[in-house]
Order: sequence, then C-alpha cells, then structure tokens
Amino acid sequence: MNRAAFYLARTLRNESALTSLSVSQGDLLAATAGKTVALVGNARSLAQAGHGRQIDAAGLVVRINRAPMPAAESHGRRTDWLALAVRLPEAERARIDPGRILWMSPKRKRLDWQSATSPGFYLHPLPDFLALKDRLGAPPTTGAMLIDLLLRAPLASLTLYGFDFFASLSLSGSRNAAQVPHDFAAEAAWVADRERTDARLSVVR
Repeated sequence: MNRAAFYLARTLRNESALTSLSVSQGDLLAATAGKTVALVGNARSLAQAGHGRQIDAAGLVVRINRAPMPAAESHGRRTDWLALAVRLPEAERARIDPGRILWMSPKRKRLDWQSATSPGFYLHPLPDFLALKDRLGAPPTTGAMLIDLLLRAPLASLTLYGFDFFASLSLSGSRNAAQVPHDFAAEAAWVADRERTDARLSVVR
C-alpha cells in the first residue's frame, strides 16, 4: 500500500485495508513466549519510586502513548513496544525509540503513515476494543487494552508499573479523572480480579 492508498483507506475507514498493514495478533503474541513483560503506565506516582532497573531487566518492556521517562531510576529507559492511541511528534518518537508500534485506538483517523508502515506494526482489532468496553461499561484506557491483550499471550509474567488508576493523575497530561472518558474504578476492580485469577499478573503498587 502506498501513502495515497493509506490516506484513502483511513478516510473511508476501510478496516480490511488498514489491517493488511498489521502483523497478526497471533504473531504478535507469539513474540512474548516465555518472556517476563513489564508494562509501564504513566501514573505520576511512578516517578517517586525506584523501579527503573527492574523495568529494564524485563524480557520485554511495553510503554504507553507519550511514555514519559523523567528518570532512569524510576522508569528505566528501554522501550521494546510502544502502544499508541495518540499521534506522536517526531521528536517524541525519536526520544522513545520503540522497537515496535501497536495502534490500540479505535480512532483510525489518528493513525499516521509512519507508524502504520513501521517494522512489526500491529493494529488492535475493533471487536477486541468493543468487547472490553462492554465489560468495563466505559471506553477502556490504552493500559487496560494492553493488559487484556497481553494476558492472552504465552508470556511467563506480566508486571504492571505506574498503574494507580488515575489516583495520582498522569505524567503525560494535566486532565483529571472527570475530564477523561474512562471508568477507573471499574478498571481497578477488573485488574484486581485478573490478578487474583491469573498468577502471571502482578501490580507493583
């Protein structure tokens, strides 16, 4: 697909054409086989902790959207996968330097050509987003979508850092919980339930 065809497919919401640019979900998840995975959220509280070495020691490090990393001591530096629901400025993309980009947002018109044609690009299926939205009763955060996705994978463990469900707000913005369309209480309860029922999942609090 060339650039003009991409923009046409994006404008017309041609999901099959956009999906043709993506690796399959099965191939994406197979890449996690046997790995310890660190999923790094953007809670401000993470900046007060010292988990950077643990994060960078994981077999796979996944970050979200603008992926703020104010200090290596708190956040580490590696980014193997970057999960996006926003369009990144080029300077931010260069700073984060992800090995693979996952587009998680159902808003396909935000998807940019550079991301869609990057090595190993993954487009999260709309039915998966809608199923989790129904489960939570609100549009899921990018973090929740990643947890849902990664727990389907043959990974060894999934450890969440920087997830306090907006209790300390986000390092990547100034909005409060009332200004975003998510149900953080529902997500917190859902994650706690998954942590109880799946021994691979742990939340660093």
